[in-house]
Amino acid sequence: MLEEILKETENKMQKAVENLRRELATIRAGRATPALLEKVQVNYYGTPTPVNQLATISAPEPRLLVVQPWDRSIVGEIEKAILKSDLGLTPTSDGTVIRIVLPQLTEERRAELVKLVRKKAEEFRVVVRNIRREANEKLKAKEKGGEISEDEARRAQDKVQKLTDTYIQAIDKALATKEAEIMEV
Repeated sequence: MLEEILKETENKMQKAVENLRRELATIRAGRATPALLEKVQVNYYGTPTPVNQLATISAPEPRLLVVQPWDRSIVGEIEKAILKSDLGLTPTSDGTVIRIVLPQLTEERRAELVKLVRKKAEEFRVVVRNIRREANEKLKAKEKGGEISEDEARRAQDKVQKLTDTYIQAIDKALATKEAEIMEV
């Protein structure tokens, strides 16, 4: 029963860290990665569809993304969607392939991105802390219900705290990596 609570808590915390890493991958760091376009939605015959479901996205060079749609009739729609996105990118097309050259980041823009990354990391730290709180509440309920002793509850809460510390460190490590990537010129 206690193992179940601990396992569930660890799984939730692990998912939170994975989600943070996914979020950070979509933030531009001066280097072209296909993950940058993950959130871009294209109007495909009236249905908003992620661009990565309509085209092959590759990064042949550090500052270049190439989008190759499977259906050539939607090249214009993909261009519009990329322009509308908050990425600040300007696509160019030759009718079959869309090329996106990533401009050099200014120092000011780098500072903004670092602030954004720190904010995201803090949001996910809060998520992990909320998961800890939920687990501790479940343990206290079990203790009150007489299902476990006070000592067992205390030991389990210590384990939950250790899990929390581990996953907060993982978040901090992901944050430091992304910050270094952003500030790299």
